[in-house]
Amino acid sequence: MHDAIVASFGPDYGDADPLIRPSSFADFQANVALPLGKRLRRPPREVAAELAARLDVADICADPEVSGPGFINLTLRDDWIAAQASRMLGDPRLGLELTGHPQTVVVEYSSPNVAKEMHVGHLRTTIVGDAIASVLEFAGHRVIRDNHVGDWGTPFGMLIEHLLDVGEESADAELLTTDPNAFYQAARYKFDNDPAFTERARSRLVRLQAGDQDTLAIWQRLVDISRGYLHQVYTRLRVSLTDDDIRGESFYNDLLADTVAILVERGIATESEGALCAFPSGFTGREGKPLPLIIRKSDGGYNYATTDLAAIRYRVDKLSCDRAVYVVGSEQALHFQMVFAVAREAGWIPDGARFEHAQIGMVLGEDGNRLKTREGETPKLAGLLTEGIDRARGILDEVDAASRFGPAELDAVAEAVGIGAVKYADLSTARESAYLFDWDRMISFRGNTGPYLQYATARIRSIFRRADAGAAGVAGAQEDELAGAAEAAARAVGVTLTAAPERALALRLLSFGAMVTQLGETAEPHRMCAYLFEVASLFTTFYEECPVLKAESESLRVSRLALCALTLDVLARGLGLLGVPVPERM
Repeated sequence: MHDAIVASFGPDYGDADPLIRPSSFADFQANVALPLGKRLRRPPREVAAELAARLDVADICADPEVSGPGFINLTLRDDWIAAQASRMLGDPRLGLELTGHPQTVVVEYSSPNVAKEMHVGHLRTTIVGDAIASVLEFAGHRVIRDNHVGDWGTPFGMLIEHLLDVGEESADAELLTTDPNAFYQAARYKFDNDPAFTERARSRLVRLQAGDQDTLAIWQRLVDISRGYLHQVYTRLRVSLTDDDIRGESFYNDLLADTVAILVERGIATESEGALCAFPSGFTGREGKPLPLIIRKSDGGYNYATTDLAAIRYRVDKLSCDRAVYVVGSEQALHFQMVFAVAREAGWIPDGARFEHAQIGMVLGEDGNRLKTREGETPKLAGLLTEGIDRARGILDEVDAASRFGPAELDAVAEAVGIGAVKYADLSTARESAYLFDWDRMISFRGNTGPYLQYATARIRSIFRRADAGAAGVAGAQEDELAGAAEAAARAVGVTLTAAPERALALRLLSFGAMVTQLGETAEPHRMCAYLFEVASLFTTFYEECPVLKAESESLRVSRLALCALTLDVLARGLGLLGVPVPERM
């Protein structure tokens, strides 16, 4: 299109955006003639006709057509679509080329607190962040996963002192591994109600921050226990975070004083009402007064803002970060806006670097408020995952899955479906939006759900098993001798298109690479979910209207099996990038 614009109207118009979009009137539609018409002071339809005449797309498209006030309709050739689909079949990257401009990207996500159980609020930050990291990595970027756990500050003086009170080998201390929330709550109660304990806890915190070796040893034990718990949750949740990805608040402790000193030296931080504050431009509170970002409290202690500023310095200076994506709750939006503004003013975020807050909305209960248990507590993540698996097992029992699976395989399928349902329901919602936690909807095998897409992949695999079984019957061979033969043959032959449902499915499959690129740019996993659901829906229409195993000819049968194989590749790869497990059978 660019060449046609230059050839028609000269190089001065080569900067015009072709404005090519999908269309209901053709495969794509170029609207560039409308703004060009204004610049040229010519009728847009006349401009469109000249461009259409100069477009050299005969090897890709049918003859361009002009419609309406000046739209150029582009319809791809069936043989071109088929050739591209066949090429994707042999490409493990499914048509996505590695980015030509790889970046170092830090993705901060999950970020639970040490010595406390993860709750439902951590679900979204964990799985959305993991999907963003996986997609960026697949696109060719260097991704640094960063689990910014809360492992420093006031609570640890309280927790350490309580542990010493009850005894490190006591039954109460055992709660750190069996029910960390109960241990935390017991410590908190003493902190709020026992002045002597409160004073001891604060003194313990001072010793911790001063590097007292005995205190640090106890703190390290708390951290190690929490790491074991996190490993269990992350393994079950099937996310890629490891112990090596943990960089807690304590990691930046040695940078805090220097960070504050630089801000003071550069005149960015000043004292206000006993605290040290920065006042980034553009942020005002009541009555238009400048809004402060506190970076050192009046008691001399540091806070989240100080740690976040130190983390920015580390990520730019030590990790050579080009982009940082903070997958954190939307309630922290103002905090991150101000932190980024102060960091830029200090020169810690260089020009061209992207620091962005990927906002995460709340999980709501049936009453439209933040999801709570009957006791009024935020649901624990481990219990939520167990319930999802139990519900999936119940559905499998209803359809007598035990008659098709052994006990171990049935347990594995139930876990994959239960975990997949919980994760997909979350991922399929725009990340900044709140969503209603509804078990009946998320565990359903209908609609845009994890189980529906998992079943779509299992259904395609069953087609190949039946194809192998049929071939075994004809050849007189054992079925296991031909396992995978039909799929391999179809992949070798490739795709041809003979019917509209085939074409619609193949065309959408070609968009996989563009979808991955878009997701990496916007950090919005729900777009991939919508794409995969559309692919699965188009496959259902294709399979219902175009016989595969009973196709009219062997060549048509093999071609349609090839289209099934490519659909499976796209669905499995897309779900894999989202972290949704894909069972072989369901």
